[in-house]
Amino acid sequence: MGLKQEFLTDSPEKTKKLGEILAQSLMNSVLICLSGDLGGGKTTFAQGFAAGLGIKEKITSPSFVLMKRYLLKKKGLKYFYHFDCYRLREPEEILALGWEEILGDNNIVLVEWADKIAGYLPQGRIKIRFEILEERRREIIVTSNA
Repeated sequence: MGLKQEFLTDSPEKTKKLGEILAQSLMNSVLICLSGDLGGGKTTFAQGFAAGLGIKEKITSPSFVLMKRYLLKKKGLKYFYHFDCYRLREPEEILALGWEEILGDNNIVLVEWADKIAGYLPQGRIKIRFEILEERRREIIVTSNA
């Protein structure tokens, strides 16, 4: 059974807070797939999400390195992986980063520009789409088939 929720935010701070709240509600490993236009709030959301997981490091988009890994202190979980697939030329490039092993190893994985690797995404995931409504207003649509 699927889940769909829609949220409106009117500032980067509120977008971060939504990410933080979602992360705090997680108890198990999960794949979070972000999509939407450039400047839609994906990295801002990821910053709040990481804060909600208890990560203290500064979170920046891994656009040039493609992936960053952060140790998690939640029971039963290993790492938080933050991917940014914007610069991938071919979808299969994700495999060279250890994608399949990362997904199968009690990690929380968040992927910006997940639509670029659609063929490598498993069914059980949370999809979050960012729609720009105005300069600071965003509609954030969360769906899950997990």
